[in-house]
Amino acid sequence: MAYAITQSCCADASCVSACPVNCIHPAPGEPAFGTTDQLFIDPVSCIDCGACADACPVDAAQPADQLTGSLAAYIERNRDYFSDASPGDAPPDITAPDDAAPHGFQAPSLPRIPRSLPASAGPLRIAVVGTGPSAGYTVQSLLRSTDADITLIDRHPAPGGLIRYGVAPDHPATKRIGDSFARAFRHPRVSMHLGTEVGRDLSHADILDCHHAVVYATGADTPRDLGIDGEDLPGSIAATDFLFWSNGRPGSQLDATALDAERAVVVGNGNVALDVARLLLSPPGRLAATGIAAGALDALRA
Repeated sequence: MAYAITQSCCADASCVSACPVNCIHPAPGEPAFGTTDQLFIDPVSCIDCGACADACPVDAAQPADQLTGSLAAYIERNRDYFSDASPGDAPPDITAPDDAAPHGFQAPSLPRIPRSLPASAGPLRIAVVGTGPSAGYTVQSLLRSTDADITLIDRHPAPGGLIRYGVAPDHPATKRIGDSFARAFRHPRVSMHLGTEVGRDLSHADILDCHHAVVYATGADTPRDLGIDGEDLPGSIAATDFLFWSNGRPGSQLDATALDAERAVVVGNGNVALDVARLLLSPPGRLAATGIAAGALDALRA
């Protein structure tokens, strides 16, 4: 299903340069640019990659199949812009060379993607291990720059990686970056296998039996040792482990006595350190309104 631009469009054309198939118009340099109250996406040429949605500063570009209520009218409005026919008629195929493209813009064409594999290799198949931010950016890049079929593999029962488990539960705005990746993960050329661990359920060789390449995009979810005396004693907790526990990551737990203290020291003052400090200082009543794991909330309340 194609994307459509809705009423909140700011017409700054930031989405135009992001589109890999030139299907957003009127673009800068075209006669109609600056004369319309919004830009439009051609549903015939749109490849549903989501690049426009990622680039749009006002969330005006949205999947057409998710538009409901008054916004549903923008599906027709986008389509009708590319047709000289009356509303409701099918739009012309403006990619055909004999058609006169309306509104003075150049007919779009699909990108030509160079291949390093012989034609006999068939469609390119790439596996991506992980579903966190590094995997999400990898999939977005592959969808825009290749014609590959992509397989996502993750050991956890739900996608998201560090977005889901490594961002403090009281920071929903930061977690919403996962929404843009979710669009890419739903792309027709992407399939996903959750609860599947490489090294336990299948090997690297198993993946290569079915794919031309494997990208390990598992992020940095392993605590880093500081190399100081006492860091392995009871009560010494890695910040990543604390956040995994607070987000309810499967298999994450803390020593029951780790929080039995009146005083805590946080080593570091970056984003994760501040997340930990804020969670330790926040009233449990406020945390209850977030996505914090029930067990973590009970422990902090106690």
